[in-house]
Amino acid sequence: MKQIIKTSCLTFCLTLLMACNANTKTNQKDLAISKTIIKTKLKDEKPEIKVALLLDTSNSMDGLIDQAKAQLWQIVNELSYAKCEGENPDLKIALYEYGNDNLNAEEGYLRQVLGFSDDLDEISKSLFSLTTNGGEEYCGKVIKTALNQLEWGENKEDLKFIFIAGNEPYSQGRVSYKDASKLAHQNDVTVNTIFCGDYNTGISTFWKDGADLTHGNYMAINHNQATVHIASPYDDKILELNKKLNKTYVAYGKKGRAKLELQAEQDSNARGYNKANALNRTVSKSSRLYKNSSWDLVDAEEEKSFSYDNLKDNQLPEELKGKSKDEIKSYIDKKRKEREQLQKEIAELNIKRRGYVANRSNETNNGLENALLKAIKEQAKQKNYRWE
Repeated sequence: MKQIIKTSCLTFCLTLLMACNANTKTNQKDLAISKTIIKTKLKDEKPEIKVALLLDTSNSMDGLIDQAKAQLWQIVNELSYAKCEGENPDLKIALYEYGNDNLNAEEGYLRQVLGFSDDLDEISKSLFSLTTNGGEEYCGKVIKTALNQLEWGENKEDLKFIFIAGNEPYSQGRVSYKDASKLAHQNDVTVNTIFCGDYNTGISTFWKDGADLTHGNYMAINHNQATVHIASPYDDKILELNKKLNKTYVAYGKKGRAKLELQAEQDSNARGYNKANALNRTVSKSSRLYKNSSWDLVDAEEEKSFSYDNLKDNQLPEELKGKSKDEIKSYIDKKRKEREQLQKEIAELNIKRRGYVANRSNETNNGLENALLKAIKEQAKQKNYRWE
């Protein structure tokens, strides 16, 4: 009897041990699968270049705002050539203004004009909405606010930049710029400072120290420098192609009509500033960074979540109402081919234009555009970014 009990106990223990081992192996397998899924997910996340522009909009900064308006599209164009590990990163830009009497004093005379966005027309609209007025400039406060309010993400391949521009002492305000810099460093955000004025004055008013604390760049610019346009034989042809490019957009849904009008409005803003700005905007519109899937059917069709079955007749433009799914597909395919051909022509003409301008330009650019691009390209090397 004792022998039977002993044998039964031994059998039970062996069974339990085998079950535990099997369970452990299952858990290890599940863990390995989970790690693979996480790793694959992280790998599938497309890298992003995130740029938060913090612009002083006090009375003396009209020149800075003008440069931002004039040079936005050239900055976008340069960033469109970036590559990281064989991929073209996406671009998101956020905009804050600070130091303006029209802003809320209790909030530190600052305002988020636009959170991180890849909608280039909205970014342009936001820049053209800025006006200047005298006020108190609190750099530490606006940096800390941007760090806390914006969605910076956790992808280690992302480039995360704050560019703050102004001309008053960097140390003003109750929020220490050193504390703000520490918070930026903890979040893998590099703060680059742009002093609008004399280089040594910027150093003595702590703008360089603010950049050094996060291993960023300190730069001094002539914020009143006007953008110079060097005419080329390709300019008029590029602008003509822009008109044709606009006709390839197929607006749909609630946003469609308003977004199409916004596109035309920002074309007008660019032309109104100067010809160079209009040309650079056209080039931006022909690049991969100009995406409008929320309102344009040609871009929307390329999204994984898009389905023609979900389209309702009242969402469609007049020319597509009452059409069959196949007819709509055929129309969109035609517009896509037209757009791709126009984008190709614009890109080819722009290469010739850039070469022409480079051979005739002997000026040293000491403006906002050069400061931003120089800092981004230098710091991007640390994460294996390169430019085509």
